[in-house]
Amino acid sequence: MDSRRQLQIASVIQAAFTEILTRDGKGIYGNEFVTLTTVNVTSDLSLARFNLSVLNSQNADAVIQKLNAHKGELKRKLGDKLRHQLRVMPEFEFYRDETLDYVYHIENVFKKIKEDDERIKLEAETPKPKEKKVKALNSKTKEKVEKPKKTITKKKAAAKPKAK
Repeated sequence: MDSRRQLQIASVIQAAFTEILTRDGKGIYGNEFVTLTTVNVTSDLSLARFNLSVLNSQNADAVIQKLNAHKGELKRKLGDKLRHQLRVMPEFEFYRDETLDYVYHIENVFKKIKEDDERIKLEAETPKPKEKKVKALNSKTKEKVEKPKKTITKKKAAAKPKAK
């Protein structure tokens, strides 16, 4: 459980860093859409963990690496913005927030389940075609001949003993 002070510092850092990302982010990571979802600050206020959501990118981990490469520049800009509010600027760690990816995955699973359910209902509602009588071909004349049904002949009926 974070203390009130940790939550206040995290919200101040998040607001300032979001502004820096919108203003200077294109120069660092390009045309990807990066949003800062959460900031977590340790209890001694020496480390800030940034959870970033990366959209419109083939390789989100590359965006995180680019931000790590420019960590010094970003820390300086954030320090300039927060110099009157924080005495010591915390170190940064960037993490990829995969919550939205998980939400899209679950959404697709639910869509697939719904489509399968609708397909099964349609199959159950449509009547099956009636089976046609099987006709055999007479091997000599190549004509279609219906197979005779098995019936009990008089001889077979007489041969069966009657139950008493």
